[in-house]
Amino acid sequence: MMASCGEQLFSEIDQLRVQLLSSVGVTTESQPEGAEGEICQGGILSRIESVILGIVTSLSKDKAPVLVLPNRSSWANVSFDCAIGLQMSSEHSVTSIKSDCPSSAAKFAQILKILSVIYKLVQSNSYATKRDIYYNDTQLFVSQRSVDSIMDDISCMLKVPRRSLHVLSTSKGLISGDLCYLEEDGTRIDCHSSSAVVPVSSNISGIRNIVSSAKFVMIVEKDATFQRLLDDDFCTKLSPCILITGKGVPDLNSRLMVRKLWDTLHVPIFALVDADPHGIEIMCIYKYGSVAMSFEAHSLTVPSVMWLGLLPSDLQRLRVPEESLIPLTKRDESKLNSLLKRPYLSSQPEWQKEMELMQQTKVKAEIQSLAAIDPDFLTNIYLPNKLRYGGWV
Repeated sequence: MMASCGEQLFSEIDQLRVQLLSSVGVTTESQPEGAEGEICQGGILSRIESVILGIVTSLSKDKAPVLVLPNRSSWANVSFDCAIGLQMSSEHSVTSIKSDCPSSAAKFAQILKILSVIYKLVQSNSYATKRDIYYNDTQLFVSQRSVDSIMDDISCMLKVPRRSLHVLSTSKGLISGDLCYLEEDGTRIDCHSSSAVVPVSSNISGIRNIVSSAKFVMIVEKDATFQRLLDDDFCTKLSPCILITGKGVPDLNSRLMVRKLWDTLHVPIFALVDADPHGIEIMCIYKYGSVAMSFEAHSLTVPSVMWLGLLPSDLQRLRVPEESLIPLTKRDESKLNSLLKRPYLSSQPEWQKEMELMQQTKVKAEIQSLAAIDPDFLTNIYLPNKLRYGGWV
């Protein structure tokens, strides 16, 4: 199955690429470096100053200052665009963080503290990690999670991409395959080695000089599957390609990296996830984005992502042994019902059919279930055939 990796293997993928380029109206040339809508240093500083001025003005009038944040958790604040995904509506509800309210005073102080850190970082053109900020005042922040959430709140409030605020987050994603690039500091990264994977960069916007002959990019939901593909030398056997995993629900850097690869290479991007509601939702985050980060949809979503597998219909078609199938839990059914109501499903009738099939059969399966057919079925038969014959939706 793996012997022929020439024109026949990639003919369907090449056709898909032509269709994708035609539908999104882009050329085969990479976008110029820095074409990501970065906001200048002065612009960021002036937006922070505007927030502080509002607080000072309130104090001068003997009023308790209030910070107004867009509500990042409500579907009512999100609209759907096929070309962009989920994006925050211009008319959105807001949350008021009052300095004199016991339930929000701590958050008000946390926001001000982080704004002051960001201001100094941008002003001095230096960087810090979210972990640095947390350990700068653990008593104030209480947990790392509060820093993470407030960073997103500030990014949304200032209308500045999080990557422009000079606060970096540690990446959990991994990448491997036909890809080389330079980090912002000039370090050359080579992802070709099958023996050692490369962590996704913590500064995606700083990446430049991307070189790749990859025919496709494959997002792998779980680290275990990603490692198995590398152990089976998948990248060499189906070369040229790129594998990337966000190890479950993707972090910001993994999503930015997938978007960077699409913007630069314009090759098909496939998702390999479990045939369960959780896997489908993870794939939807890469493709259409999330409600919480809808304010950054333009730089995070990749609407061209295709569902390669594991499809619910594959379970029947391949006669995956019944003992490898798992009954849907009440939580699974609730998640599935929620997914079927998402605004983007109307533009994906094939996805809808697959999810309705899962709803009818009431079973799910992990990618590893294919090993019940044959230990090497995933890498030797399933994926090569899917890629060769266009088995994606």
